[in-house]
Amino acid sequence: MQRFVEQELYGWGRFPRIHTQIARPELRGDLLAALKERESSPMLACGNLRSYGDQALLSDGKQISTLRLNRFLDFDEETGWLRCEAGVLLEEIIDVFLPRGFFPPVVPGTKLITVGGAIGNDIHGKNHHVDGTFCDHIRNVEILLGSGEIVFCDAEHNADLFWATVGGMGLTGIILSAEVQLTKVPSPFIDMESIRVENLDHFFEVSEASAEFTHAVSWIDCVATGEHMGRGIFMRGRPAEEGETREDNFIERAIKLAKPILELPVDLPNWVMGKAFMKVFNEVYYRKQMKAYTRTLSKIDPFFFPLDFVRGWNRGYGPRGFLQYQFVVPADPEHRVIREALSEISKTGMASFLAVIKEFGDRDHGGLSFPRGGVTLAMDFPNFGAPLFELFDRLDDLVIEAGGRVYLGKDARLSKEHFQKMYPNWAQWKETRDKWDPDGVFESDLGRRLGLVGAAS
Repeated sequence: MQRFVEQELYGWGRFPRIHTQIARPELRGDLLAALKERESSPMLACGNLRSYGDQALLSDGKQISTLRLNRFLDFDEETGWLRCEAGVLLEEIIDVFLPRGFFPPVVPGTKLITVGGAIGNDIHGKNHHVDGTFCDHIRNVEILLGSGEIVFCDAEHNADLFWATVGGMGLTGIILSAEVQLTKVPSPFIDMESIRVENLDHFFEVSEASAEFTHAVSWIDCVATGEHMGRGIFMRGRPAEEGETREDNFIERAIKLAKPILELPVDLPNWVMGKAFMKVFNEVYYRKQMKAYTRTLSKIDPFFFPLDFVRGWNRGYGPRGFLQYQFVVPADPEHRVIREALSEISKTGMASFLAVIKEFGDRDHGGLSFPRGGVTLAMDFPNFGAPLFELFDRLDDLVIEAGGRVYLGKDARLSKEHFQKMYPNWAQWKETRDKWDPDGVFESDLGRRLGLVGAAS
C-alpha cells in the first residue's frame, strides 16, 4: 500500500503553491508507520489547509494530513472537557455539541479548521479581551515526536514543549490529540449590536465602551481617507439568554435559499478583485447599514463565520491568489501606526477587500504566538506581485518600530531579518524546539524561510 502520494498543495491564500508527497492515515498505526517510512525526509503535519501562507507546506519533504484522524474520544458533560483527535474540525465540534449547549471557547473567522491547527496557530477570536486564545482552554496535548516517542504536555507538564507547540505551527511534532474545555452557552443565538463608526477615533471610543460584551470586532474601509479614515461597522455581542428567539431575518432567509449555489467552483478572472472593485465594495459595504445603531438576535454562523457561507470564496481572487497582512501593535493614544498603515495603503490604491480591526487583551504566550496586548488589523489583498510585497515591507518597518509583530499563521513573505525583530525570543523558542526534535525531523517552508529549522543563524 502506497502511503505517500504526489500532490499540489497550497494554503487558503492559494499562494505559494508546492508539489509534495502526502499521506492520509486513518489510524494511529498508519501514522506511526508513515513516520518510520520517511526515509530521512523532513516531515510536517497539515490539517484543512486554512492557514493563508506557507506554514503548513513542506517542499522536498513528506506531509501527513490529519483530517482522517478526527475522532471524539471522551466528553465530560459536567465540566465541558472534550478529548478529541487533532484532525477534528471546529465545525464538527459545533455540529455535535451546540445542540447540547456547548461551544468552542475561542473560534476564528472560520469553523473549517482542525483542533491541531487551532493549537499550532494559537488562534484568537472576537473574545480575546475576555477569554484569551484557544490554547488558554486546553490540556493534555498528545504529541508524536520525531523519535517516535509520544509525550503529553500542557501548562503544568512538559511546559517548555507545550509553549513551543502553542503557535509553533507543527515544528515541534505531530499533535495527535488534546483536551479542550468547551464553553457552556445558554442558547444558539448571539445578542448582537452593530454600530456605524465614522472614523478611527470613533472606533476606539466604541471599543472602549464595549468592555462588557464578550465578543467585539469591526470591519473598516481601507479606502477612506482624511476625516473618514477608519470608518466602518463595529459589531459586538454576547450569548443570548435561553428562550430568546426570533424569526430568521431577511439576510438569513436569503442565505437559506441561495445556499445550494453559494460556492465558487472555478477561479474568477484576476480583474474582478481589482482596485476599482475594491473601492466600490468598500463604499457599498459601509453604506449597507442605514442606521447608526442596530440590535439583532443572530444565529452563531452569521456572527462568527460569515464567509463560510460561500465555500471556496478564495477563488474570487483568481488564479494569482491573495495574501493577508495581519499585525498587532501596542496601544497608543494617537493610534499612529494604524493611521500610518492605512495612509500607506491608500496611497498605493491596493485596497483590501476584507479588513478587520479589534483590540486584544493583555495575554501574551510568548514564543511564536501572535496575540499580545494592543490593536490588531488584518487585511486581505489580491496578489499584485512586487508592488504588494514592497508595501508589506514598508508596513513591516512601521510595525517593528512600534514594537509589534505580524501573524505568522497568515504570512507568506516575511523576511528573516524582520521576523527576528518582531519576535525577539525566537532563539529561545528554537532552542526548545531543537531539544525536543534534535534530529530536525519537522520542517516547513515557513520554518526554512525564517531560520526556525536547521542550523542556528
